[in-house]
Order: sequence, then structure tokens, then C-alpha cells
Amino acid sequence: MTATLTRGAERLNRAFARAEAEGRAAFIPFMTAGFPSLADFPALADQLLAQADIMEVGIPYSDPLGDGPTIQRASEQALAGGTSTRATLNLIRELRQRHDTPIVVMTYVNPIYAVGPERFMALAAEAGVDGLILPDLPPDQDIEIADLAARYGLAVTFLIAPTSTPARVELVARACTGFLYAVSVTGVTGAREGSALGEVPAMLALARQHAQVPVVVGFGVKDAATAHEVAQVADGVVVGSAFINAVREGRDVAALAREIAEGCRR
Repeated sequence: MTATLTRGAERLNRAFARAEAEGRAAFIPFMTAGFPSLADFPALADQLLAQADIMEVGIPYSDPLGDGPTIQRASEQALAGGTSTRATLNLIRELRQRHDTPIVVMTYVNPIYAVGPERFMALAAEAGVDGLILPDLPPDQDIEIADLAARYGLAVTFLIAPTSTPARVELVARACTGFLYAVSVTGVTGAREGSALGEVPAMLALARQHAQVPVVVGFGVKDAATAHEVAQVADGVVVGSAFINAVREGRDVAALAREIAEGCRR
């Protein structure tokens, strides 16, 4: 893998450093592109970006194995409304005209291959994407994707979970150039009852022995209290399903984003 620090990695590093200097974990909201519709997504993303240190935008995909029912339904709704990979990048291009906040794309590998790996990287870089989160691509199985991403200035992020072996944690930690994404629980995305930490502290301690990038935690963070809990041990807090649920229930997404961002303080 290319060792040179990419443009995207530099921007992500600055975002994490700024949050750390302010005594908080970075707040990283997630939203599925094109949800609740292509027309309504930009205003929703604006509300999240107003509080975000980094924004995660998901490319809707028909077989999202790592996503829980909340994000799966959001993807289905976005796809039914005409959101494609290219439409997602167009939405990010529009957001980039109004926001300088780093934006990373969460995508399964099939949409990348459907466009063509190099073409995808070129389009993503042109749209203003800073990095990719690749939940179903083991870093030892296709180094072409990571190398192409680096060539186009994009950082890459892979995932670890409580079930990851020490050898796997080391491999993934060393491969990440954006940040390392630690899944707080075994299973799929979605808000849960109780603690959001689970086996996270021990997993992060192991990951930090090898990672040269910040470590963020996602899956199960649903409100300011759980965000605050995670912020004590992680460099960043990812929240997704809670915002999708808020949209579906007609709740104030901007207020929820402010509350969770405040909860990321240590």
C-alpha cells in the first residue's frame, strides 16, 4: 500500500486534531445518500454537517450485509428514488460547494467495481470525497482498491470487530490511512439498549498498538449519553441509525445532532 499521506488523510487528520484540541472526540454523523429522497437529502445533510467534524455518506446498495434494518430500509428507499453511485457523488459535489468539512463515503465493493475502480476513484476525488470506508473488503485481498484510492488522494478505512483476531486487528490497523473503524458489537448497525462500549476498550487498546491513524467507534450509538460514553475511549464517534430513525419519526434532526455533538465532549 502507498505510504504517502494523501490529501484526504491530511484533511481527516486536521479534523481529528481540532476535535482533540477542543477536548472532545470527533463527531461523525452518517446518512444514506438520497434518503429520504434525492430532493430532501441536501438539506438533511446540511443539518448534520453544521455539527460534524467529519461526515459519512453511504452509497445505497441492494445487499448491505453489515447494515441493520434501519439503514437497509433507508438504502431501499434511496434506490427506489433513483439514487445511484453517480448520483451519490453528485450530491457530495453539491455539498462541497457549501461545506469544507471532510466527507467520507461508506461503500461496499460492488458499487466500485460496477463503475470501474479507477473511474470510481477519479469521480470521487473530483466530487470532493476525502476517503472511503470499505466494510466488506479485507485489506489483504484487493490492494488495488487501496492503491488506486491513494493515487487519487483518498484515504481508506477498514473495520474491526470484537470477533477480530489479534492478527486481523494488526493487519487492518496497519492498512488504514484515514482512520480505523471499530465496531462496538458483533452484528449489524443500529441503535441498541444499554452500553455502547461492550468489548470496545480492550479492542481499542490492541488496535492502538498498531494503528498510525485515529480510531473511531460506531454501531449502537444512539444519543448524547452513549456518544459521551464512547468519546471517553475513542478518537471519533459514528452515529447513523439514530438520525435515520429521527427523520422517519419526524423529530428535529438538527437538535439531535447538536445534542450528540455535545455528548462527544470528554
